[in-house]
Amino acid sequence: MKIFVTGTRGIPDIPGGVEKHCQELYPLIAAQGQEIFLATRKSYVNGNRQASWQGVQLVHTFAPHKKSLEAIVHTFLAIIKARLVNPDIVHIHAVGPGLMAPFARLLGLKVVVTNHGPDYDRRKWGKTARIMLRLGEYCGGRFGNEVIVISQVIADIVRERCSRESNLVYNGVPLAEKSKSASFLEEIGVAPGKYVLAVSRFVPEKGLDMLVRAFQGIKGDQKLLIAGDADHETEYSKKLKRLIAQNDRVVSTGYITGEPLNQVFSHARLFVLPSFHEGLPIALLEAMSYGLSVLVSDIPANLEVDLAPERYFRCGDETDLKIKMEALLKQDLTEREKRDMRLQIAEKYTWLKIAEQTVEVYRKAMKR
Repeated sequence: MKIFVTGTRGIPDIPGGVEKHCQELYPLIAAQGQEIFLATRKSYVNGNRQASWQGVQLVHTFAPHKKSLEAIVHTFLAIIKARLVNPDIVHIHAVGPGLMAPFARLLGLKVVVTNHGPDYDRRKWGKTARIMLRLGEYCGGRFGNEVIVISQVIADIVRERCSRESNLVYNGVPLAEKSKSASFLEEIGVAPGKYVLAVSRFVPEKGLDMLVRAFQGIKGDQKLLIAGDADHETEYSKKLKRLIAQNDRVVSTGYITGEPLNQVFSHARLFVLPSFHEGLPIALLEAMSYGLSVLVSDIPANLEVDLAPERYFRCGDETDLKIKMEALLKQDLTEREKRDMRLQIAEKYTWLKIAEQTVEVYRKAMKR
């Protein structure tokens, strides 16, 4: 099969959940003998415009570097390029780019849409953007030959809003190999086992400002390490950076990948995800694959991951977050809990299984 992928900023090592999803998934599908073309957004790959990566052919495509226009303009142009490639399947990721599903069908293309979650719930969007994202969800759900969802919560949304069934294919993570080195931690002045970790973009729905405020009330020698940054500088991201700078126990690394990211996961005392909105959080699955103690908000997507009750706090409740963090910092994760977490990853969230399921959806779409 020949598959053309759009809806992502690109690969490799470009920040974002959809980007990480595509980076893990498509080399595995290419290794099965499928021909993969993936449209990147030129503004994110400047200086690294390689023609291919791990068997995936990269199609570098213009996109305006403006959050309200970037995804939709890029997807439109990518679909025109896809028509020239004449693929068996166009795979569109995320509800915003899903707005272009009818256009792709109009050009005679078979379309698979992956709904990564209701992006219109993200607090960064204004009223007009929310309306367009809801329309994108509807268009992707109604006009895709097949629809993939990454959680049961999203499957229920598609059934209710688009009056159709979807294919449940979870996000995934590789089972982690812990780093024995702590050289990067030494560089940034953080001791192994002496920090709370958050891995996130600097956007309002991730709740990082609430996490920083809650952490400020915790006594002791633990630090808060935040790995991430903003894709587009906003008033929120500027305010968050000022808040971080005011506390010498909070360390921000910016975006990191590879060995530095491996090290911060390997040696964390506690991983915290205080999100108000998620599809299915890859960062949480990564933390579980490392056998980390975790604490997450009780939103539906996080509840779908099978964790003990004490590992959830009330979403948006800063006091509850502080209390739960203090409690979990005082107790070690048992070997049984570590084993159960890694077993859950191995059974439900492995990329090889996800690649096989995705190819099966392609075959279903081609039969329609």
